[in-house]
Amino acid sequence: MVMRFIRGASLAVSRPAGDYALPPVGDDGWVAASAAEAGMSARRLSELTRSLRNGEFSGIDSVLLARRGRLVYEAYGDGPDEGAARLRLRNPRSATKTVTGMLIGIAIERGFLDGVSAPILPFFPEKQSVQHPDPRKAAITVEDLLTMSSLLECDDENTFSRGHEERMYPLEDWVGFALNLPVRGFPGWATKPADAPYGRSFSYCTAGTIVLGGVLERAVGQPIPDFARDTLFRPLGIERAEWQYTPTGQAMTGGGLSLASRDLLKLGQLYLQGGEWGGRQVIPARWVASSTRPHARVDEATEYGYLWWLRAFSSAGRSYAGYLMQGNGGNKVAVFPALELVAVVTSSKYNARGMRDVSDQLLVNYILDAVQS
Repeated sequence: MVMRFIRGASLAVSRPAGDYALPPVGDDGWVAASAAEAGMSARRLSELTRSLRNGEFSGIDSVLLARRGRLVYEAYGDGPDEGAARLRLRNPRSATKTVTGMLIGIAIERGFLDGVSAPILPFFPEKQSVQHPDPRKAAITVEDLLTMSSLLECDDENTFSRGHEERMYPLEDWVGFALNLPVRGFPGWATKPADAPYGRSFSYCTAGTIVLGGVLERAVGQPIPDFARDTLFRPLGIERAEWQYTPTGQAMTGGGLSLASRDLLKLGQLYLQGGEWGGRQVIPARWVASSTRPHARVDEATEYGYLWWLRAFSSAGRSYAGYLMQGNGGNKVAVFPALELVAVVTSSKYNARGMRDVSDQLLVNYILDAVQS
């Protein structure tokens, strides 16, 4: 489904190659601020632009920054026509999962869902006779899926896992695929949930977010793209969104939602502002706080909220805590509350080794390094 109610011009601009320039203002809700006004180094941002254009960050398609609620920096690396690049929809892959979490929060606030403790199986009465029946499967909740910590044997980081996403895609019924998985085991070398931080054992599972999408769609009683349009996108002035779909017609809530880079930036800014946009509370503030609080540990450097990645980045001897939407190819929407900073990095270089490290380096060595005050 594609919403294309495009307003305004393409905001094409001409600027000297490599020089920092104030992002152009359109009618998309963003107000621009210069680097100096935002307390950032124009020199460092100019160096970032030159690095993008000379290929130092090969595969990076766009970089955008907002500081203190204003658009400060915007650069595109996928074509000479910057106006066209600005309008181009970006597919940040699994960053879509975080949008799914936003919609779950809205659904709970509006009374469609009883809360994160709601069990998932009652939403699928036609699938009650699941394979590998187990009382622990019946106890899986919305929160278990939001935190990637259900007991389903599903691990996209392990190619041997029965629940690996590549085993799901050739099938028709993706929700059924997930619900029919066995309960995972915990051999002696694996940490059991009871012994893990926050009482949960993290296991990255795209199939789980597909089930979460099914829960959402049945709870709200309308297609996910329609619910997202009415409750999240329109309040933010987001007028173009392109979803991918499962073979059964459900919107793909595990990845593939395409949005313009400026609109991805809005999603990060929305959370930085506690769920408020333009004087309207789009997402409950308490949901924003819960979503960006740790609920499971990924590794020693990373924790997980409600489909948000939580980690700190070090630059110039200082550490900055952030929470991120992340996707294949190094795609990121990163929020640093203490700095009042939101950054978007998009890439279409999917499955390329090291792209997450590339976008991390860009974030640390240029974006965070550009913060002056």
